[in-house]
Amino acid sequence: MNTTPSITDTVMNMIGQSVQVLSKPSVETFEQYEDKGTLREAIIYVLIASVITGLLGLGGGIGGFLSGIISTIVGFLVFTYLVHYVGKSQGGTGTLDNVAYTFALFWAPINVLFAVISLILLITLIGIFLIPLLVIAALVINVYFAYLAVQSSMNLRESGKIWITLGVAFVGTLVVSLVIASILS
Repeated sequence: MNTTPSITDTVMNMIGQSVQVLSKPSVETFEQYEDKGTLREAIIYVLIASVITGLLGLGGGIGGFLSGIISTIVGFLVFTYLVHYVGKSQGGTGTLDNVAYTFALFWAPINVLFAVISLILLITLIGIFLIPLLVIAALVINVYFAYLAVQSSMNLRESGKIWITLGVAFVGTLVVSLVIASILS
């Protein structure tokens, strides 16, 4: 008898966990779920989110859609690997599975939500002027949840070590993203 949950069951569980993480943001909430999945489940969840966001912004055509998915998955992997690696160097004790799963729980739904809001703003035309504010809001929200996720997934509590971990992961991911963009363009 196969006891491995289906992809549908996994995704539905992750959606429920995401609702909890987003509605009750705290280290404790993240810690309830950090051991509930692996890098594999995190990638599936992020892949589904990137397909949804790609479909919402299909103005770039099929090439833009595919390169968006590739860059999203690679960016997520690079970021979570760097959080894990740098977090370990800062004394963290979490696993790569903890980091990837924890980050996927907030990252995927936030990106889908902001893609929906962006599409609505673009359709209204006047809302196009609000997109820069939306980008700033998305950045602030992602940083907030990332800060909590590093505390939980890497078991780091010192603010300086958390910011070093996030800063290095951000810069490393930015560099890789620029390289990928130049290759895909």
